[in-house]
Order: sequence, then structure tokens, then C-alpha cells
Amino acid sequence: MKISIITLFPEMFEGPLGTSIVGRAVESNQVDINIVQLRDFAPDQDGRRTVDEPPFGGGAGMVLQAGPLVSAVDSVAENSKPEEAQPHVVLMSAQGAPLTHRRAQELSEMDSVTLVCGHYEGVDERFIELRVDEEISIGDFVMTGGEIPAMAVTDAIVRLIPGVLGDDASSKHDSFAPGSDSLLEGPVYTRPAKFMGLGVPKELLTGDHAKIEAWRRKQALRRTEERRPDLLTDWPETE
Repeated sequence: MKISIITLFPEMFEGPLGTSIVGRAVESNQVDINIVQLRDFAPDQDGRRTVDEPPFGGGAGMVLQAGPLVSAVDSVAENSKPEEAQPHVVLMSAQGAPLTHRRAQELSEMDSVTLVCGHYEGVDERFIELRVDEEISIGDFVMTGGEIPAMAVTDAIVRLIPGVLGDDASSKHDSFAPGSDSLLEGPVYTRPAKFMGLGVPKELLTGDHAKIEAWRRKQALRRTEERRPDLLTDWPETE
């Protein structure tokens, strides 16, 4: 899989995408992450490489121009191999649809995804109309730019690529995963069996896998009911 990220600040991605699970996936060629500097497509390459302008009609802030954005997205498509599918273009935007585990799974199954990091007061609407396939938000709040959301989306996608986690079954029990019935994951414990006066639930020490799974399901339902009751709308009742 190939993930391209169009940004004004490529240096922000060096640490987060070069370490841990994502970093190992890159090293093992399970994913190709391509960082694209938007200013490389500014019309004034001999000057300050301007890619933003004040909005028509006035108002505070600056808006990213459609021209450089279109050129950057097109460059990713042009550099794709003939046998590769055209990139699916995603604009990171507070106005987009909320990212879900299910959508991350769908994106992880694509051959090529291009993430565009908005900045300033937004992007020229014509770029969205001409090149953007969907807009994604990571929450109902506004950030300085789309870089951190793009990192979050990349991490969510990469860990779902088959083979990246080592044990593909582990992601099936994540909170919100289809295999978890969209429940939050319940509490987990490890050694020692006693810590600062607190023990481990006896069900987990029985070695009886059926009892353990029943306990985990009950705890997942209880935790979801306490913390995210909205996820239980399709459930007739909780245990």
C-alpha cells in the first residue's frame, strides 16, 4: 500500500511515522509513505513559494490556493506505476466525516491513499470539488493544521494492513472493531497477580477459555454501557 501526505511541514512526520509499528511497516516494505512538500508546487519557485492568499470577500486568515494543491495531488497520481490504482484523495478537515474503525479498515484495503493537510483558514473550495474524494475529521474540534490528524489516520490505516501487527487476530478485538461487535475492549491485566493490594479477576486465572471469553464479553458490555452507551443502540439489552 502507498500513502502520500501533502503538507507544508514535512519535518513533523519524521518521528511519528519513523518509529514503532508504522516505522517497522515502512522498513519491511509493507507500506510506502511518501511525504510531499506543498510549496514545491508554488508558482513562484524563485521567491517565498507562496501557496496561500487572503479569501475573496475579506475575512481573517489565509486560504490555501487551489492551483498548488491540484498540482501536488496530480503529481502523486502521475508518479504512480501503470498497474497501480489512482490514489484515493482525502482532505483532513474539521468539517469532514468522523473517522471510524470501519472507515480505517476500508482505507487500509486500498492500493493508494493521498492525505491532504489543510492549514490556515482552509482550502479553496474548487480544489475540493475538483480533486477530493472525501473529507475526514478526527473529532469535533479545530487544530492548527491537518498534520496531526493525518498522522492519526496513517497510524489507524497501517496497523490494519495484514501482517503489520504480526498477529492479525489482535486487531479484531480492538474497541470498535467489527469482530468486537463494536464494543469497547474490556480491562486487561498482566503480572504480577497482586499489585499494591489489587488482584486480578479470578475468572482470568482459571485457564477455562470459555469462562474467560464470557467474562471478557460481560466486561466489554459493562464498559461500553458506562462510557459509550451510544454504541449500544442496536443491542436489545446489556448483560
